Amino acid sequence: MKKLLSLSILFASALTLISCEKDDDFELPGVNTTTAYVSSNTSGMVTMLKVKDLLGIAVEQKNIASMDADGIYYNESRDEIILASRTTNRVEIYQKKGNGALEIKTTSTPDFTNPREIAVSGNMIVVVQDGDPAINNNMNRLHVYERTPSGVRYRNVYDVDFNLWGIHADGNTLYAVVDNTGDIVSFENFFANKSGMIQPSKRVTIEGLVRTHGITHSSEDNKMILTDIGDAASATDGALVVISNFSSVFGSTANGGMIGTANQIRISGANTMLGNPVDVGYDAESEHIYVAERANGGGKVLLFEMPKTNGNPAPEYSTGVAGASSVYVKD
Repeated sequence: MKKLLSLSILFASALTLISCEKDDDFELPGVNTTTAYVSSNTSGMVTMLKVKDLLGIAVEQKNIASMDADGIYYNESRDEIILASRTTNRVEIYQKKGNGALEIKTTSTPDFTNPREIAVSGNMIVVVQDGDPAINNNMNRLHVYERTPSGVRYRNVYDVDFNLWGIHADGNTLYAVVDNTGDIVSFENFFANKSGMIQPSKRVTIEGLVRTHGITHSSEDNKMILTDIGDAASATDGALVVISNFSSVFGSTANGGMIGTANQIRISGANTMLGNPVDVGYDAESEHIYVAERANGGGKVLLFEMPKTNGNPAPEYSTGVAGASSVYVKD
């Protein structure tokens, strides 16, 4: 199993390669890399961190059509980037032109407002609509699209009776956070539902978690990783929560029950630079966590080694990404 070299943030940052319109593929040719794709609420760009090790991180930024984007995914089989546009209220799919720039390949119809995270399972794309009283009459929804050979087809819309933010799809199971709480839910056989109001199969509380946003599950090593933004007005109280052996822990917790701190590893504190960690990605091969941090420095991406104990570690790498809103990791 590969391991990223453990170096100081300052040294790693000094050796980071930065290119805004470099004409290469989404991946670095000829080397084993992990690529993190990062959306932004403010810059009108997608940022790609191409990581071989901390001596070889290339940070590349590409202009896109939407100034405000949230939720991002890279489809390897099609070599395309999928994101939820908060500017146009539609799914936008990008491909690389011959000169290295990104251009829209296809889009969905404009069906949602106030989108947040997206999740992809096979050809299905799920977009979170976070309820807002001024924007969408506080309607919390999950919009489902199908990626077809010719475009993006609107398939279903589901209403839920709680606030949404992060989601993660494992096959036909959809996990979602319950915003403004420390709860997460699962929807079994999610894509078999007919449009309309749906209820989760299970809802559990994560003990000690104040307000969760980001969620990702690694089926490779069965770890669930959640972010805690704490008080959204504070830039110092964020945290990451890791639940190992997740399928067993979650499966043995009753609906309405609690996953206690004994089944968690939590990192937080001044050294972590976690204030409002709005999204999280994970590379199981290198055992590194990638965080989209929104409150500090106008937006950052932070890399942490998978923690083995509770603590206050500094990130192994940090770089500024203006308006960082979501992150997807492809190894």
